Amino acid sequence: MKAVCEKHGALLILDEVMCGMGRTGTLHAWQQEGVAPDIQAVGKGLGAGYAPIAGMLINHKVVNALDRGSRNFNHGHTYQAHALACAAAFEVQSIIQDDCLLENATAMGTLLGASLKDALLHHAHVGDIRGRGLFWAIEFVQDKETKAPFPASEKIAMQIQKRGMQDPYNIALYPGSGTADGTDGDHIMLAPAYTVTEGDVKHMVDIVARVVTEIFANMNR
Repeated sequence: MKAVCEKHGALLILDEVMCGMGRTGTLHAWQQEGVAPDIQAVGKGLGAGYAPIAGMLINHKVVNALDRGSRNFNHGHTYQAHALACAAAFEVQSIIQDDCLLENATAMGTLLGASLKDALLHHAHVGDIRGRGLFWAIEFVQDKETKAPFPASEKIAMQIQKRGMQDPYNIALYPGSGTADGTDGDHIMLAPAYTVTEGDVKHMVDIVARVVTEIFANMNR
């Protein structure tokens, strides 16, 4: 895609609002791909939820184009450069660096991925388990061999999310749907805190496996 953009004079823009700022084990997810964007959007991990903040990062190619032109980038947002939000984000990024949380995201992410696969990849309705760092997804399918998705009417991901929030599980599982063809297809995402421990990971995987097993056991009765 980078080569296609360069061939046609287009900018490569990457949305890393969810996966950026350390979530995948590196500050930027693209660092593990060997491809750098021209423009990048960052958000959630920037302030870790302590303050509403997002940002746009641009490379020298874009900066130089502006510099050679009008030198004016006319834009504005009502709460841009909000001092409190910026201070919170700065503190969050300082802690991530000082406490080596990127290294923890990599180590615990490796454990999380392996543990999820050990616990659920054999399940008849788990089509795939994929992710990086502390950003993992479990895809659910009607047929494990063909990867045929469940019809949207079954609301598999929402069922799993709803049951997970209830006793005795009490876990937030991020549901997604329509990912097979725009209508059908179900998955859940897991994105624990950068400070997660080995014990936390094992506990999380145990709960997720129990929720998934219960939902499909009830469906197949």
